[in-house]
Amino acid sequence: MEVSGRIKMIDDTKTYGNNGFRKREVVVTTDEQYPQHILVEFTQDKCELLNSYTVGEPVKISINLRGREWVNPQGETKYFNSIQGWRIEKLQPQAPAGGGYQTPPPAASPQDSFEPATNYKEEDHDDLPF
Repeated sequence: MEVSGRIKMIDDTKTYGNNGFRKREVVVTTDEQYPQHILVEFTQDKCELLNSYTVGEPVKISINLRGREWVNPQGETKYFNSIQGWRIEKLQPQAPAGGGYQTPPPAASPQDSFEPATNYKEEDHDDLPF
């Protein structure tokens, strides 16, 4: 499976437990009608794959979906999912079809521009249809 988008965040490598388990997380924002912020984990020797990437780059990440079961001390069974990356590659910006020189689109007029929202809080707004 694969997920494509622009890198929104790359975390530092973190080490856990006595055995030195290593994990590094990256968030990729998809390019679709309702963009999604997908957290992908890279573990152990795969952590270094993220070293040559920066925020804002378009990438394609090869992933595996992982699920596990856990029984808490009260005897309740819980299930957890994770998305593990095992390969990442840079995507090239799409060239215009037909090759050659393409005239740029006309510049937007001041009437077409809007002032940025200053009171917008992402947690207060949900435009998803479900």
